[in-house]
Amino acid sequence: MVTTPNLSPENTELSADELAGLIPSLATKQDLNEFERENIIVATAWALSERILKQCEPWSEAYIRELHRRMFEETWKWAGIYRKINKNLGVPFEQIREQLPTVLGDAKYWIDNKIYDLDEIAVRMHHRLVLIHPFPNGNGRHARLVADVLLAKLGRKPFTWGAANLVSPGPPREIYIAALKTADSGDIQPLVKFARS
Repeated sequence: MVTTPNLSPENTELSADELAGLIPSLATKQDLNEFERENIIVATAWALSERILKQCEPWSEAYIRELHRRMFEETWKWAGIYRKINKNLGVPFEQIREQLPTVLGDAKYWIDNKIYDLDEIAVRMHHRLVLIHPFPNGNGRHARLVADVLLAKLGRKPFTWGAANLVSPGPPREIYIAALKTADSGDIQPLVKFARS
């Protein structure tokens, strides 16, 4: 069983090859976070635009890759490309192409058959994307935006995710990580509650 690891404030460790894929020249982790944040703001506006919401299928693998690419295309050369090495978290990289379609298919099935409330479907999809950890970096931010897009596509308001910056260390991130770990054990409700807090 895959579980959510203890995450450091720096998030996923990047290999030398992955770091070589950094596009801008930045001096600090704070500079990197700010640069990524600006890229993500643009990608979020694109993803939640009425035109894109009408045509997108957030349960499709192509959309998952395209969204990650748009979120990080100004920051990382490998944006939208699955990781090619194992990390301190996530499934073995060889399993990404097998497990990701299962998650996406499950989400579509849950929607079509009204298995769970829409908030719970979005959170379950988010949690499983985090567990797979398909990309070298940005997986939590990506999975949260996927959940928000899914909700918007289905006529619901996106989550507030604690109305906090979950990249930076602090109480909101600690609550979020604790809720992910509780979801690993099969109790998704704290994560659902946090997503709407």
